[in-house]
Amino acid sequence: MKNFKIKIVLVLGLLFMFACEDYLDIAPEAEIDVTDVFETFETSQGFIEEAYNLVVDYGTNGWSFQDYILGDDGYNTQSFKYSNILDRGELNRWTTGNLYYLAKRNRFQTGSNNGTIGSTNEEQGRGRPKVWTASMLGIRKANVVLANEDLMVGLTQAEKNVILGQAYFFRAFFHNEIMKFWGRFPHIQEVFTGAIDIPRPETYKEVALSINEDYKKAIELLPVNWDNEPYGARTRGDNAGRLTKGAAYAFQGKNLLFAASPLMFFNNQPGINTYTYDTELAAMAADAFAEVLKLEQAGEYHLAENMEDYKKVLWETPRNTWPGLVPEAKELIFAGSAGSHVGSTLSFMATGMPRPIASTGTQCTSATHNYIHNNFGMANGLSIEDDLSGAYGTPTYNPLRPFDNRDPRFYAWVFADRDTLGTRAGIPSVNRTMKLYSVDENGNSGAHRDRNNYSWTGYMFKKFYPEIDGQYHSQRGNNIIRNFTGIRMHMRLTDVYLMYAEALHVARGATTAPGSFSMTAEQAINKLRARAGIANVNPAIVADNNKFLDEIRRERAVELSWEGHRWVDIRRWGVAHEDKYRIKTKFNFDKDWTFFEEAVIVDRVCEYPKHYWMPFEANQTQFYEGFPQNPGW
Repeated sequence: MKNFKIKIVLVLGLLFMFACEDYLDIAPEAEIDVTDVFETFETSQGFIEEAYNLVVDYGTNGWSFQDYILGDDGYNTQSFKYSNILDRGELNRWTTGNLYYLAKRNRFQTGSNNGTIGSTNEEQGRGRPKVWTASMLGIRKANVVLANEDLMVGLTQAEKNVILGQAYFFRAFFHNEIMKFWGRFPHIQEVFTGAIDIPRPETYKEVALSINEDYKKAIELLPVNWDNEPYGARTRGDNAGRLTKGAAYAFQGKNLLFAASPLMFFNNQPGINTYTYDTELAAMAADAFAEVLKLEQAGEYHLAENMEDYKKVLWETPRNTWPGLVPEAKELIFAGSAGSHVGSTLSFMATGMPRPIASTGTQCTSATHNYIHNNFGMANGLSIEDDLSGAYGTPTYNPLRPFDNRDPRFYAWVFADRDTLGTRAGIPSVNRTMKLYSVDENGNSGAHRDRNNYSWTGYMFKKFYPEIDGQYHSQRGNNIIRNFTGIRMHMRLTDVYLMYAEALHVARGATTAPGSFSMTAEQAINKLRARAGIANVNPAIVADNNKFLDEIRRERAVELSWEGHRWVDIRRWGVAHEDKYRIKTKFNFDKDWTFFEEAVIVDRVCEYPKHYWMPFEANQTQFYEGFPQNPGW
């Protein structure tokens, strides 16, 4: 144990109802001796508490507009946004930008217009450290805790366990945050005071298995529920969001599933096959996810059972309350702290809505036609492609009535042409009905299309946009958006069901349950479909291993639409360079619906394996031998 000083930074603005000062009552940025830091539970928890604010909330870490949708699911016309930069294949620009969650720098920082680190004290998420810096700081903080375990002499064993459990979790989690964007990365397990010379692992699997040991320790040490523990009594009722066994199991499974996925399995080599997984790792992942589902059965979590309850997960939670913590939909497992800044939250909730309607300072990110057409299927539970094939019954998709007979989630989360924004008095007539057509009899586009920051694709997404009794927030209507806070996107129970189904299917098949739990992959997917009001997966699709995996992925695209997972998913599946996922399209049609046609808006630059991983900053690969750059950079 080294005798060094530690700077404690008071953490303010946590999304949780508790604040760090509950645990650490000292002046901000005071330097105290390490022996004092870990002398009591309050000071020890105060030290690890800052790590919660190092978890980047993707939806609110941008600027006054949000730019977190990096996959094939959204399109934005502004060239300086990272989603547009990524479309051009310029992933190396992350080191010079400052307006997005993958940037290196912070444009917004108290006392500085161009901060390089950011502060966990910032009220706005955009002022806090971004993914690379936050993760490196989080890893170091966790290692400082673990290196000083012997100083925790004033803590009970239970108190010591929960401090160490959080440290093990955060060390693993922050490694995973780097790995899902930059790839294989050394598992740092010490506090460096001199030169760093850890070689880069040869495979993603190697480091994922090492990190798995951290998750196993976190699972052993963390409680099921803080409210049931003596050390949680001080903040009982306000402990939502603290790390638990459930969170550790969920991220353990995610770490293993990602390591099992095709991109990682083929390790950047030619011949990648999107249906080939590491089945051993996938089986391990399924067992981890099963433990979360057991906790759901015990009452710790609750899956929203219908679309009305789903609102309470996605946005219908009173401001300053942990999202999802209502009896109808206790889905949230873990998330970053978005801060308490109202404007940032409003911009996130209105990401898919244009400024003239949302009036929150946001620039509209348009939902792409390719994403909606390929994933949001029909009311009969089939994809549009399968429905039109006729192999599963009489087709129900009408090319001249493309918005009819669709999956109920299409209507719940997407605005299409002729949909109603609201009828409340005071809403300008131009905004009451969506006019998303590309041309009318005079050659003009609809009032909500292709101009003034409106939709460029023929759709808007409203998934996080408040609606009560058919009335949506609008500029001159019912301003209900300020009463609520949007979803946080790191881990919720729906995601666990989807990953459980994927991992279990590739390991054992669609209809075989693991030894650890009674639910099959088919049953997990059908449970999600049931609450949406659509039919079970067609038995013929279930019987075809590849088609059922495609259906799991389509279900994931719909359920987690615009929640920041898509770019990671299409990369780990090894499909991002394929036309279906690379080319973004819009939907052109006339006011009277006499024709509908798909048109390309951008053909993304994406080569395998170059554009599958963010490049490391050049000097990161020049510190010492043994840390090669990602391929193509």
